[in-house]
Amino acid sequence: MEPLYDYAWLIPVFPLTGAMLVGLGLISLNKATNKLRDLNAVLIISLLGAAMVMSFALLISQFQGHPVVTRSFEWASAGTFHLNMGYTIDHLTSLMLVIVTTVAILVMIYTHGYMSHDPGYVRFYAYLSLFSSSMLGLVVSPNLVQVYIFWELVGMCSYLLIGFWYDRKAAADACQKAFVTNRVGDFGLLLGMLGLYWATGSFDFQIMGDRLQELVESGAIGGGLAALLAILVFMGPVAKSAQFPLHVWLPDAMEGPTPISALIHAATMVAAGVYLIARMYPVFENIPAAMDTIAWTGAVTAFLGASIAITQNDIKKGLAYSTMSQLGYMVMAMGVGAYSAGLFHLMTHAYFKAMMFLGSGSVIHGMEDVVGHNPVLAQDMRLMGGLRKHMPVTAGTFFIGTLAISGIPPFAGFWSKDEILGATYASNPLLWAVGFLTAGVTAFYMFRMYFSTFEGSFRGNDTKIQKQLLAAARPSGSDAHNDHHDDAHAHNHAAKPHESPWSMTLPLLILAVPSALIGLVGTPFNNYFEAFISAPGHAVEHAHEFDLNEFLIMAGSSVGIGLIGITLASLMYLSRKIDPSAIASKIPALYNLSLNKWYIDDIYNSVFVIGLRRVARQVMEVDYRVVDGAVNLTGLATLLGGEGLKYLETGRAQFYALIVFGAVLGLAIVFGVA
Repeated sequence: MEPLYDYAWLIPVFPLTGAMLVGLGLISLNKATNKLRDLNAVLIISLLGAAMVMSFALLISQFQGHPVVTRSFEWASAGTFHLNMGYTIDHLTSLMLVIVTTVAILVMIYTHGYMSHDPGYVRFYAYLSLFSSSMLGLVVSPNLVQVYIFWELVGMCSYLLIGFWYDRKAAADACQKAFVTNRVGDFGLLLGMLGLYWATGSFDFQIMGDRLQELVESGAIGGGLAALLAILVFMGPVAKSAQFPLHVWLPDAMEGPTPISALIHAATMVAAGVYLIARMYPVFENIPAAMDTIAWTGAVTAFLGASIAITQNDIKKGLAYSTMSQLGYMVMAMGVGAYSAGLFHLMTHAYFKAMMFLGSGSVIHGMEDVVGHNPVLAQDMRLMGGLRKHMPVTAGTFFIGTLAISGIPPFAGFWSKDEILGATYASNPLLWAVGFLTAGVTAFYMFRMYFSTFEGSFRGNDTKIQKQLLAAARPSGSDAHNDHHDDAHAHNHAAKPHESPWSMTLPLLILAVPSALIGLVGTPFNNYFEAFISAPGHAVEHAHEFDLNEFLIMAGSSVGIGLIGITLASLMYLSRKIDPSAIASKIPALYNLSLNKWYIDDIYNSVFVIGLRRVARQVMEVDYRVVDGAVNLTGLATLLGGEGLKYLETGRAQFYALIVFGAVLGLAIVFGVA
């Protein structure tokens, strides 16, 4: 097995090679490269496939008990400072490599069908490959500096992919918003990283944790400073994993093509934040203030995302807020010490959320024959309904994902979410109450989404609704010209949505298998996952033996509230026995709070966007009047001085003598008077 570990560094290099080859082709031979669309796709998918095979081999090897392997070399040194780079393969790394490569390769296969008619098809594959390489490089990093390098590469790739359709104003704005928001979190991460190095003299995760604990216990540094450094590091995951209050970029990221939405929300960018918390666990776990901050941030985010999702009509944005909520569960689990539970939910969520995002893309693809290539219409659930008859594979797989995220046994989400709620209850009942309530809201909004999209009668040909949606979209800044064809909704009233091609439905069918079954590796009565992924420096996390009665109470309550949510959704959006609009009219304040995303975006726009623009104008005014004025005054003085002095430069000795005589006479008079 040693050769496998010796060449494990090739895992991120394979997709990087594909991105580089295709990228160089686009730069040097653009037309020829774009004509070889299928060849480029096969090349990139094959290289990622090689990385996936190696990842599975490493996972099997680690499962069989192979020790942790770290390979490193000195990258930089100055005096006593030495910085090593390399890679490490342990249980967490091998698991994440498999998650990232499997989801990424299925997204790439799906892309062939979804982006088949897009002129940027080849460029999109190059970006996807670079994105996958960056995330894989982050996963194998042995220290915090290397993580930070790939962390920023992941952010750069997300900027390119969210703004892939850069000719659309909404996409251009969204990628800038994601970039700026993540810079805020990354600045905190950088400060925390440098502070931890100042305190501990190392960037190694375990060494940082051990030394920081020793320093706090000895009184060399205060507990408050240690907590501050840990929380600063946590700011990075807050932004990357879309935690409150830096979550605002994630829903806007839906402006990118659906395949990248699936990859960002399942296995790459947002997963990077949770992964970093797991890697930094040796630091966090010994600082109660940091753990409490992490737990409450996750709980608030989980509830906030769920409460906003219940009123979303855009299918992708509904899933985006769902992702935000589920990430909150993972972060909350990390904060209460349920290390393996958080990572277990990361794994199960990666598969069922990737499947649902790809399913939403399949729905949009089917709707475009009816409403045209206008995202305002193609993504709005108010124009859907009855799609199960036209798209049975998409509907069936989406239903499996809906059951999984709603926590219905035996689907994957039930086991991971139940483990989080059980651990949270043991740690802090108030946090559990937030997570418990969120579980019910999650089941409600997910089945609202499923019923509105796939059940009932098809509403896509209703011209009245189409015009209302377009009219409502324009005042909010939607550029109809840039949104691919404003009047496309009227192009074919008789058209019906259709099932997507095999390249799109095959990944859905494959992802449906782990979405349904992978949770069985982490059942509380035989938890193979926990035994495999136990926290660094810990034995298996079993706090107590399996208690059937406790399991039945906790699991029964979480399933029960999920069923209440499903029942309410069916009464409102399936049988129509309850009118949702009537309820909304009775509680307009709460309804508008959810619909307007708790006004957080509006507050940020007023305070930061508009406020900073005003500050910038004032600074520009100072620059123009004071700084530029001083420079211009200096130039004017020099010009006038030169103009005046040139009349004194006659070249005649008598004139110079006269000037000298006059100056001496003047000085004599002055001093004589004095």
